[in-house]
Amino acid sequence: MDYRILPHTGHKVSTLSFGASSLGGVFYETDDSRSKQAVFTAIDQGFNYIDVSPYYGVTRAESVLGTALKDISRDDYLLSTKCGRYENDAFDFSAARVTKSIDESLQRLQVDHVDFLFCHDIEFVELSQIWEETLPALQKIKEAGKTRHIGISGLPLQIFKRVISEAPEMVDIILSYCRYSINDTGLTDLLPFLNEHQVDIVNASPTGMGLLTDRGAPDWHPAPKEIQEACAKAVAHCQAKGADISKLAMQFSCAHEQIPTTLFSSANPERIKQNASFLDSPIDEELLSEVQEILAPIQNQTWVSGLSQNND
Repeated sequence: MDYRILPHTGHKVSTLSFGASSLGGVFYETDDSRSKQAVFTAIDQGFNYIDVSPYYGVTRAESVLGTALKDISRDDYLLSTKCGRYENDAFDFSAARVTKSIDESLQRLQVDHVDFLFCHDIEFVELSQIWEETLPALQKIKEAGKTRHIGISGLPLQIFKRVISEAPEMVDIILSYCRYSINDTGLTDLLPFLNEHQVDIVNASPTGMGLLTDRGAPDWHPAPKEIQEACAKAVAHCQAKGADISKLAMQFSCAHEQIPTTLFSSANPERIKQNASFLDSPIDEELLSEVQEILAPIQNQTWVSGLSQNND
């Protein structure tokens, strides 16, 4: 496993990192004992950053992860969780709720602090609440030693510019998903702004939440038909060549030197080993070019997430 430095917070992170959403049975039904083994496997493979949220599996992912973390040295991993998004897509970014939320998360995770605390999918609320109420509350949480750094997460890219501009020096890091993958590299347009404001980046979902996998997008996937059909063509093209498009997607997303780490999620220990091995071989440039040509008609297209005014 290769490692890079988050240039502004200074942490060394594995190029490929472990997203724990699958431990909550988000994508398919899982066995908690096998999920726990997946965490151990990720650490053994060199993953040193783990991300989770109380939203994943309605706290199940945090609880399962916590049972594994109690048997792992706290020095062996960086940990992030989130606040503001809860069961049944309930959003509450009030100071009182996020302050309570971190205590609940720490209890489930069986740790005394996280390294990063993200506001989860802020595009679903009026953004002014984030810089006027939520971030000041997270700053107090940081001062209390319950998190080392504060972040924001979401799908539309403009939310990051708006909040960081309104709350300079309060945001240490962002978590962006589905915006740096073979079919959507929009995140690169944001890199100069983030560097100027000394904000670090975590990338997530290199396969576009399943779009670029042999299994294909799940039924609930929010991407419009045009995107799903183009990605399905790319998947079929790779299958016809005996190639795994998820390998290509992982390699592509992890190759960008200015995007230090990319999160993927699995509760399958064997899949974790396989994905880690993907980075040991060079990317097939010819196949990548062919896939990019197939995806060109929908390149950088995304979908609406949250309030309309918060979308790009």
